[in-house]
Amino acid sequence: MTMTATIDPTTSGTHDTLDGLDSEAFPAAFRHHAAGVAVITADSGAGPAGLTATSVFSVSADPALLVFSISAVSSSAPTIASADTVVVHLLGIEQLDIAQLCATSGVDRFADPSIWDRLATGEPFFPAAATWIRGRIVNRMVAGASTVVAVHALEAGQGDHSASPLVYHDRSWHGLGQHSALDV
Repeated sequence: MTMTATIDPTTSGTHDTLDGLDSEAFPAAFRHHAAGVAVITADSGAGPAGLTATSVFSVSADPALLVFSISAVSSSAPTIASADTVVVHLLGIEQLDIAQLCATSGVDRFADPSIWDRLATGEPFFPAAATWIRGRIVNRMVAGASTVVAVHALEAGQGDHSASPLVYHDRSWHGLGQHSALDV
């Protein structure tokens, strides 16, 4: 069963809520926080949709749960938010082209049939991804202009793990590797 919750920051119970960071200061603060890059795909019946996200993280190993958020302004948000299942692709630097494609507004992200396929269960996915996780949406929570989506992981596929992870930091794409490891 899928549950939906809503957070209204204007009624959260603290006096600071209404005087919080504005829509320029908050993203500026997070610009200095590196995050892994993922692509989320789904098909709720009207055709495949995909978007690039840096908000994916694991929540629990047992049961296997992950979450991500989607902005209401994303053209893919309605499809992904209404789907029963999604595929979360964790990307390496070799999949930068997929990350950029799914981050670009106004393009058909599935126009090139040579870079995507469907799983046996019907979800669209990018086989080149370093790792993909298919899961069922178990909760949605409206939070401001975004929706936080909780997913129960059902299956995963892994590709080439020699690839450096793809991260996003300060409005730029980066690759992690031995060159970035700290000797502590």
